[in-house]
Amino acid sequence: MSKYQHIKQSAYEANMQLPKLGLVLFTFGNVSAADRELGVFAIKPSGVPYSDLSPEEMVIVDFEGNTVEGSLRPSSDTKTHAVLYKHWSDINGIVHTHSTYATSWAQSQRCIPIYGTTHADHLTADVPCAPPMDDKMIRGNYEYETGFQIINHFEQEGLDYKETEMVLVGNHAPFTWGKTAEKAVYNSAVLEAVAQMAYLTEQINSKAPRLKDSLIKKHFERKHGPDSYYGQ
Repeated sequence: MSKYQHIKQSAYEANMQLPKLGLVLFTFGNVSAADRELGVFAIKPSGVPYSDLSPEEMVIVDFEGNTVEGSLRPSSDTKTHAVLYKHWSDINGIVHTHSTYATSWAQSQRCIPIYGTTHADHLTADVPCAPPMDDKMIRGNYEYETGFQIINHFEQEGLDYKETEMVLVGNHAPFTWGKTAEKAVYNSAVLEAVAQMAYLTEQINSKAPRLKDSLIKKHFERKHGPDSYYGQ
């Protein structure tokens, strides 16, 4: 058995959640799961339908983006995952989808405003939208540069990737991450739900106000604060 079997299994199970949650069509997405001690991550192979996947087909890649184990080509987004893992040491799972509502906000080059308490249960600010990449980055090592577009935006905006576990890339689509691949998938599903709610909110009331600070604080801290009381 491969010494990477545990992350192959984790990546496989996380990838299989994407179609179940309605976050992907065809092969429009990928999940990776990392092992920091081994310095590698497992990721979905490129262009393989979800119905044909198995743990054994997950490709093992190092944090430089080099294939370590596997006979199939890894996801075309592999270098983006590698950059994020290399520079953000506290994440062990990454998800990229083209889910309908989150991608629509990305294509609109807009952050998702914090309109309601569902959003505040997970973030205390808007979902950030990094600007579209410049032509030099696009013409270069595109997927590699996409990782830096995300990192640079977080640095420029003073965002903490450990607190804001999601981003839109302008004209592209969303990325989410977390301590585990399972948490990264959860964040992807939350992002899609929040994106849909924000879209519908603006259709109902184009002048809808942002959620007031007291409700943001209450809802975030009841789940994540030192005196949190949500759940068991």
